[in-house]
Amino acid sequence: MQVRHDAQVTAETPVRRSALAEPTESPPARWVACLTLCSVGLWAGFFGPIQVLLAQQAEAIDEDNKKVILAVVLGLGAFVSVLCNPVFGAFSDRTTLRMGRRVPWVVAGAVGGALSLLLLAVADNVVVMALGWCGVQATLNAMLAAVTATIPDQVPVGSRGRIGGILAIAQTVGVVGGTGIASATGSIAAGYAVTAVVLLALTVPYSLQSRDIPLAPEERPPALDWGAFLRSFWISPRAHPDFAWAWITRFLVNLGNALGLLYLLYYLQDAIGFTSDQAADRVFVLTATYAAVLMATAVTFGIWSDRSGKRKVFVIWSGIVGACATLVLALVQTWPAAVVAAVLMGIGYGIYTSVDFALITQVLPGAEDRAKDLGVINIANALPQVVAPPVAALILIVVEAFGGVTETNGGRFSVGYCAVYASAFVAAILGSVFVTRIRSVP
Repeated sequence: MQVRHDAQVTAETPVRRSALAEPTESPPARWVACLTLCSVGLWAGFFGPIQVLLAQQAEAIDEDNKKVILAVVLGLGAFVSVLCNPVFGAFSDRTTLRMGRRVPWVVAGAVGGALSLLLLAVADNVVVMALGWCGVQATLNAMLAAVTATIPDQVPVGSRGRIGGILAIAQTVGVVGGTGIASATGSIAAGYAVTAVVLLALTVPYSLQSRDIPLAPEERPPALDWGAFLRSFWISPRAHPDFAWAWITRFLVNLGNALGLLYLLYYLQDAIGFTSDQAADRVFVLTATYAAVLMATAVTFGIWSDRSGKRKVFVIWSGIVGACATLVLALVQTWPAAVVAAVLMGIGYGIYTSVDFALITQVLPGAEDRAKDLGVINIANALPQVVAPPVAALILIVVEAFGGVTETNGGRFSVGYCAVYASAFVAAILGSVFVTRIRSVP
């Protein structure tokens, strides 16, 4: 009798999947929609400031030194993100709360990001501006580490290209939305405040529908050994060469992207000749153009990659197309050429963001450290933002010392920005070449 009772309990009680197990069933559309909204808010929080607000704020604080101020603030924030993304990812892997491993960090990151954006809204000097942006980077990277890890947690390998494409669209909508908020609100403070509200509002649905799986008692890690914890961030290229090559290629592609985007507002002003207000509006137009093209390509190529089982060929060609966009900006410094570059970058980055993420999840060393390992990968996203501002500023200062903006029959031409975008082209091409060194993914 007792045996039959136990058997009945076993039959009627659903078996809960381990938090460390590879997922085998695709999540419902409702979950994908909630994660998409959360990602839109997250990327609006990042790129509203990056694309427009920080550049306008630097100019308002000291117009003569705006490039240096922007480089310092962006560089400090990116350095914070390099540290915080993998660290918070590792903490997420070890979180043992009943609500799950990821959602507590999503909620805390969104609240902290909103508060940091409000600090930026009242910043009237470089120190407060830098503190506010470092706060945004720290908190939103905690959120990003958790959001990114939910994909290998809950999406099977065969569906990750499609989901990656959807999240690429979400990222793009966030970039466009953040840029649109910054351009349309009419003041720097209002731009930050509205961005904070949007971030919080779009995080709520995912917080309530996360399907996050808590660690079972037998899966919980031992007491934290700080020495072992710090050593775990080194992932041996000898033991995991494909992970190392994936990191290098992502770093180079994102370095090219950062060199191309971080000074776009100033490029439109200094190289093409728009006023400050005109340049802010044109940044939005370029971002919207880029977004429309990206959304037309991301999911299509993600599904194509899933069905073909191939990843590398898509990543290689995406890098080449993106590199061509920076070459256009370097050599043809006109508004129509900038629009063409936005189209090319949308095609290239649409393919890249959907397929490269799926590739990355297939070279992770283990399931127990997904968020931490993805955080190490995300250093390849953040580190270029540390490197790119001072590199671009140095290139502009050195090159323009020998020849700045010149007037030609066709308009204006900046030798400094030509050198910056040529450097971006080289970085993106190298990233495409090194993808071929990954062996375990077709």
